[in-house]
Parts: sequence; structure tokens; C-alpha cells
Amino acid sequence: MSRPTGSAGADAMPDAAPDDPAERSLGTDAPTPTRRPQRAWRLVRRTLLVVGVLLVVATGWLVFRGVQAATSLMHAEGVVREIRDGLSDVRSETVVARLPELEADTARARRATSDPVWAAASRLPGIGPNLAAVATVSAALDDVARLAMPTLRDIDAIGEAQGLRGTDGRIDVGPIAAAAPGLARAADTVAAAERSVAAIDTRPLLDRLAGPVEQVQGGLAEVSELLDGAARFSALLPPMLGADEPRTYLLLSLNSAELRAAGGIVGAVAVLRAENGVLDLVEQRTTVEFPALDAPVLPLTADELQVHSDRLGRWLQNTTLTPDFPRTAELVREHWRTTIGGDVDGVIALDPVAVAYVLEATGAVVEPGGLRLDAGNLVEELLHQSYLRLQDPLEADAFYTGVATTIFRAVGSGQGDARRVVEQLGRASGEHRVRVWSARPDEQAVLAATTVGGAFLSGGADAAAGVFLNDGAAGKLDYFLRTDVAIEDVRCDAGSTTSVVRVDLSYAPPADIADYPRYVTGWSGSALPTGWVATNLTVYAPVAGSLGPVMSGDVGIGGLRAVERGRDVQVLTSWLAPGQRATYRFEVRTERPADELPVWLTPTLTSPGILTAVCP
Repeated sequence: MSRPTGSAGADAMPDAAPDDPAERSLGTDAPTPTRRPQRAWRLVRRTLLVVGVLLVVATGWLVFRGVQAATSLMHAEGVVREIRDGLSDVRSETVVARLPELEADTARARRATSDPVWAAASRLPGIGPNLAAVATVSAALDDVARLAMPTLRDIDAIGEAQGLRGTDGRIDVGPIAAAAPGLARAADTVAAAERSVAAIDTRPLLDRLAGPVEQVQGGLAEVSELLDGAARFSALLPPMLGADEPRTYLLLSLNSAELRAAGGIVGAVAVLRAENGVLDLVEQRTTVEFPALDAPVLPLTADELQVHSDRLGRWLQNTTLTPDFPRTAELVREHWRTTIGGDVDGVIALDPVAVAYVLEATGAVVEPGGLRLDAGNLVEELLHQSYLRLQDPLEADAFYTGVATTIFRAVGSGQGDARRVVEQLGRASGEHRVRVWSARPDEQAVLAATTVGGAFLSGGADAAAGVFLNDGAAGKLDYFLRTDVAIEDVRCDAGSTTSVVRVDLSYAPPADIADYPRYVTGWSGSALPTGWVATNLTVYAPVAGSLGPVMSGDVGIGGLRAVERGRDVQVLTSWLAPGQRATYRFEVRTERPADELPVWLTPTLTSPGILTAVCP
């Protein structure tokens, strides 16, 4: 029999799932469960779990690496500080002894911060800048340790035995010349490292990290400056000491009892001959041998005439009226050519405090008249007692010249500790008490960019302000003048830096000062009462900067306003009776952002020639 067809037969057959998707959407309201969404959610959960595990592992790895890096960097920062101190104190053996320790610390820190996990995390918001800063500091310090610091052994090689100077006073230029290329490479490497670290913005960093990073920034900046100086020194010194051919220099002894912008009037002139590291004093002259000229020895600019008058070019003694030592040297060289005859290869100047520093290294000397001089009594004997003993200014000039000659010959003969001589000259240079100029343009280009070059107007000191003092009474009373300069109220904005500079002058001579010789108290042509001191205060703005009015309390002080070499200048005169003091303030503004304001000063018996204010 055949099965009947129809609905009855259909009812008897089991239902089948429709193949048409449209059909699957019809029927009852209850959803039909599927396995695919479940599989998708399981995949998501597994992925999240894996990512979570990876994040935990990565975080742990970062923490581990961070601890490694932080520990190494904290140690390395301390070593860098010691190296900086060792360089500044000319203790190269200290530096070399710490090299292995520094190399190990910086290499460990660099390894800890250079893997892919650290690099990826450095791009994250929040924590990223901190990780990037640590990596940058680690790499910079490692570069310094691996590539630059080993060359510091050259410094130790230079200083073998008694240092630069042998027992006969000869300076061995061979090791210095050999060290020059390595020191130049070291200076370049440290400069690059310093630039990379200086570019770190510490504002978004965690407080615990920002402080150490700023310390490394400052430390590397100082090490870079010191190494740059060592590199320049090693390149310049051999030729300037006559390694290639003999050189002739004029040595100026400045007299701080009669102030000039550079530290004092020219008190004596000596001629030095340098040949293959040997320095000989071959001639000495008193300033009396250089008479005043009817016209400046070289043409002066209109700015120079307005600010300094023609005295700058007519008297050898007054060539230090300008704060720019290259200009002083050019004028001195021409005075020598005009009055004495012959040419020179350079000019060197030292003030009495610098000479006293040198005596700390050489020990006492005895001048031609039999007077024993040491670091403790030199300044008093030279700038005070001699004027009481010697009523004739010609005798005083001769005494000054004899003292300068005696001390130089002691240094040249090898007397005292050679390393200490270098240290003390470095100390004096850092206080702007030593100046050097070369007539060779290539050498002068290097010197002009250094502290010892003294190129305030013609070198790289455009960002610096200046406060300079010139005696206005033609006497020798500045021995009793105490000076103090401070920088107050430093404000650093995005587009400018503003500071208030305070200048304190106090005058405390003996009660019988009016009875001193006339050439000490001031010549009769001066309208100043006998025993008073007159000081011309000359202040300079940075290049393209500006000066506010000079104030004494709430009173503005009038004076000359001018411009010299792109700098605003103000000149005023201070008159002080015995026992009086005066305080002046003026505002300095630069129309560019800066982290600090350096102020060049006249080095006096009580103040160095440089002061720097750092932005808060």
C-alpha cells in the first residue's frame, strides 16, 4: 500500500530546521541559542587574560628594570659629582680612580632602560616622560663614561712627576700636545651628552626623579665646561709656550689700589720670552716710561670716546678702563710699539690677588730690597705699606716692578708645588683675575670664548650684564674700598629674564688718611676733598637687553647714558667720605628666555669678577 499524502502525512513527519535564513527568523518568539557568540566571548576572555598577564609581566619587568636603573643612576650621579669636583680642583688622579665604578654603573643603567618594553612604555601618558628621562640620562652618562672619561688619563699623563712644570721651571709641552686630540674628543662627547640631558623637561617628572635629573643636568654642564677648557688649554698652550717658534709676551701687573674695569691700573710691564716650554723674563719697565700721548695710540670708536673718554687710548695705565681685555691688549701692544719699539705675540695680565694665590703655591719670596713677601702679606705690602714707606711715586713704581719680577722668577725657576701653581692660577682665572690675549687670530678666536680671554664686549658674553668700577680721584685709596655685588629678585618668564642688581660700596680708611702722600689721596687737580674716594660706576645691559634707572634708595641717580657694542650703558659717580657707604640698585632685562643671568664685575680685593644668578 502506498502511504497517503497530505497534511496528515506531514504531521506524522518530524520537523526539520529550515535552511532559509528568512525562515529561521520566523516561528515562535523564543530565541534559538547558538555556539558562535559563546566561542567569541571565550576568545575575548582569553585575550584579555593574556594581555593582563603580559601587562603584569611588563609592569614587573619595568619595576625591576627601574630599580636597577635608579640604583645605578643614583650611584653614578654621586660619582659624576666627585669627578666634577676632581676636575675643578685639578685632581685628575681622583677622577681616574673612579672611572671603573662610573663605567659599571652607567652601563648597568643603560642596559636596564634600553629594551623594547621600556621604549614602548616611554610613549605612554603619565609615566612615559619619566621613563624617557631615565633612558636619556642613562645613555648620556654611559656615553660619557665609555667614550669621554678614559681620555682623562691624558690629564694625569700631563701631570706626571711635578705636574706641568719640572723642577727647573720648564713646562714639558710634549705630553700636553699629545693629550690635545683625546681631550678634544672627550669634550665633544660630554658636550653632546650635556645637550641631550639639558633638553629634558623636568616639569612633568615625578618629584623624586626631577631632582636627580636636575642634578645630573647641572653636573654635566659643569663637567662639559671644565673639559672644554682643558681641551682648549691643551691645544693652545704648546704653541703659545714656543713649541714651534719663540714667542714674546707683555706681562701686565695690575694695581687694585687704583681701580679700573679690568681690576686696576697697569702698575708694571715685563717682557716674557717663551721657547720650547721655557719662560724667561727678559725685560721690565715701569709705567713712568710710557708718557701720556697727545692723541689716542689707536683710533677710538665714538662709543669708546663717549663711555671712557680719550684717556683709554692716551695713557698706558688707563688701557684697562674698558672691560674688554682684547681691546686693552691691542692698545697696550701699540703703546709698546710706539714708545719702546718692537712687536709682541700677546699680552697677559694679573691682579694682586691672583699673584697672592700663586704665592700660596710657591711659598715666600724676597724682593730686591730684602722684604719677605708671602700670600698673607703681599697685598698689604704692595698696595698699602709701600705707599707709607716710599714717598716718591717713582720709587713706588720701581718697588711694584721689582716685586712682580721676583715672583715671576720664583715661578719660572720651579719654586714650590707645581700642581698647586696650576690650581691657584685656575682659581684666579675663575675669578676673572687672569687675562690672556694672543696676536694670532686663530688662537685669539679660541681665547675670546674662554673666561681667561676677558672678551666682555668682543667675545661670547652677550648674555651677561656688567658692573665695572673705575677710580675717579687718580689716587690709591681703593685699597680701603670694600665692594659687594648681589643679584636680587630674579624673574624668569617664557620670553624674558629680569633681575635687580645691588652694588654696595663702603669706604673705611685710617683716621689719618688726609695726611697720606698726595699721590695716594689724589692729585691736586681733583676737586674732591682730601681723603674722600670717588668711584665711577659703569653698568652694562646684556646685548639687546635694557637697564632700568640706577637708584639709591628711592632716588634715581643721574649720569651718562650711552650704547657700546649693542649694550645699553649707564655711568655715574659715587663720592664717599671716610666711613661712608652707598648702595645702588638697577634692573636688568633681557628680551629672551634664559636659565641664568651672569654678571661680569671688576675683580677687587673683596669681590671676584663674576657673579651668576640662576632662575628659581
